[in-house]
Amino acid sequence: MTEPPSRTPARLPLEWIAASLKRERARTGLSLSELAKRAGIAKSTLSQLEAASGNPNVETLWALAVALGVPFSALVEPPVASVQVIRAGEGPEVGSEQANYVATLLSASPPAARRDIYRLRAEPGAARTSEPHIPGTVEHLIVGSGRVKAGPAGEEAELGPGDYMTYRGDVAHSYEALAPGTTFILVMQHT
Repeated sequence: MTEPPSRTPARLPLEWIAASLKRERARTGLSLSELAKRAGIAKSTLSQLEAASGNPNVETLWALAVALGVPFSALVEPPVASVQVIRAGEGPEVGSEQANYVATLLSASPPAARRDIYRLRAEPGAARTSEPHIPGTVEHLIVGSGRVKAGPAGEEAELGPGDYMTYRGDVAHSYEALAPGTTFILVMQHT
């Protein structure tokens, strides 16, 4: 059996992250030190991100989003055009340090809709564990290819192509690819 080629995620434009972090930190009135402390990251890491340098991973950005009380997408969404098409293999991507897991933001939630849509790729190996997101978050997952084991700790389910599941995203949960070339769509609903 041939393994799929390894693919390095495209680098997320750091200017988007820097501008978003500055905007959200100003909105909350938090200092660099206080936000870093709440997110459990080094102040120097946050300073680098706000200066559009460094190489943020999904765990760091999630921690910052939770500390700021905003959806993950608020930190990585690109400027919005009137018509947007994201071709397969394109879009802002963020990789994980824990597993061969790449999240691609497809659509950030408009102010009134409060939902985000991601296309995810994962390969067998380590599971991608996720700390609880902001209170009221619900995740909807639809498998496109391969097999994935996902859900809250102790309630995970194995899913195949076309399978759908929903669960609370404000509790610890995980995603684990069980077959090469696993892809799925994740809709995060925020209330």
